[in-house]
Amino acid sequence: MDFNELITSVNDAVWGYVLIFALVGCGLWFTLKTRFVQFRMVGEMLRLLTDSAVDTVGDQVKEGKQRHISSFQAFAVSVATRVGTGNLAGVASAIAIGGPGAVFWMWIIAFIGSATAFVESTLAQLFKQKHKDSFIGGPAYYIQKGLHQRWMAVTFAILITCQFGLSNNSIQANTICGAMQEAFGWSPMWVGIALAMMGLFIVFGGIQRIAQVSSVLVPLMAIGYVVLAIVIIVMNIGLIPHVFKVIVEDAFGIQQIAGGGIGATIMNGVKRGLFSNEAGEGSAPNVAATASVTHPVKQGLIQALGVFTDTLLVCSCTAFIILISGLYSVPELNGIALTQSALQSEVGAIGPIFIAIAIFLFAFSSIIGNYYYGEANIRFITPNTTVMTVYRIFSAGVMVVFGAVASFELVWNIVDFFMAFLTACNLIAIVILGRYAFRLLDDYRQQKRQGIKEPVFHRRQLPEIEDEIECWE
Repeated sequence: MDFNELITSVNDAVWGYVLIFALVGCGLWFTLKTRFVQFRMVGEMLRLLTDSAVDTVGDQVKEGKQRHISSFQAFAVSVATRVGTGNLAGVASAIAIGGPGAVFWMWIIAFIGSATAFVESTLAQLFKQKHKDSFIGGPAYYIQKGLHQRWMAVTFAILITCQFGLSNNSIQANTICGAMQEAFGWSPMWVGIALAMMGLFIVFGGIQRIAQVSSVLVPLMAIGYVVLAIVIIVMNIGLIPHVFKVIVEDAFGIQQIAGGGIGATIMNGVKRGLFSNEAGEGSAPNVAATASVTHPVKQGLIQALGVFTDTLLVCSCTAFIILISGLYSVPELNGIALTQSALQSEVGAIGPIFIAIAIFLFAFSSIIGNYYYGEANIRFITPNTTVMTVYRIFSAGVMVVFGAVASFELVWNIVDFFMAFLTACNLIAIVILGRYAFRLLDDYRQQKRQGIKEPVFHRRQLPEIEDEIECWE
């Protein structure tokens, strides 16, 4: 048994018998305890997108005094890090391996997982800390402050660094190189080396200008992709009922159950859904904690909306394009090559080129975002500059080149391995700490019922943990 087969067996065991049930179970538990917050408060989620940045006691931030970001800005950053490889290559992989029914389970995990996203991001806001002229936080912080388990917080920090800073970057590089080879015939090795050089330049000091350009190009490309997908769907509107029928029948089909394929369908739908929307994985809370709002629940609601945006909108666009094309049954096509071929069948030769450019922008910006997740959590563990330097070289250099030349199956197996243990660690923490998120939600709803348009939270409202809450004075 080679390494790839070994890690596949481990992933099947962990995902098949533990994590799927944990994800669904936790999502259902949070859905019930929050009284279906992800459905009942959609209107409030949309309203909060217009909120300005405020300090922790509700005063609007004055320009030039602080660098706090608003709910919408945090929402945009988290969506930008989500939209990319998972939406284009991950969806294609789920359909190619698990069949069209995997799309249904991606939807289910989004509906359920949005409640989980609400809880983890609310907790990130509650336990956030002041950092120079902004805020920092995330699972490592609420584990240490809320559970008083330094070892568990460090374990999470190591896992998220391995997952996002290292293995996820190999996925991004693998996808970029596959797209460039499909569209232009370029060698994956040379594309990987070029990506590594660009990445190292950025993480060692050139990030500001690149980040400014990416903040414009990535949203524009995402909007362009969604618009193109909608045009294709409208052009094939007569096929949409058939597409839904194929998805549902494959998700519960007798053939899949009889042949044992229903497990692969569910597993791939859940894994790729989680990779795309990250609900429960513990990554989005790192961004959610940086927002400046009057109440922790506000950012929890915003991040729940982000899950819907990612999976129900962008992932569904990719799924519909692939299923309309009918190419998902071609054995040779998988990952980004399947998405490119499906788009080519609808819009011609420009399709693979458009996807290659889009995935470059999406995935390269994700490489930088993934690097930041790792850096932030390494700084949580140690201030040692040598450790940070080694991490930078591996994150933006070594793992990018590795991803460029490694097989599609190997890089996804490595990501699935770390994603499973990372998610398990975070789920344990938020199940224990979830009671605080429930109380905060009750407080928020009570203030809204009293006619208060902008509910406000003060840490004295949770006296038993007031000393552990640094902000919200």
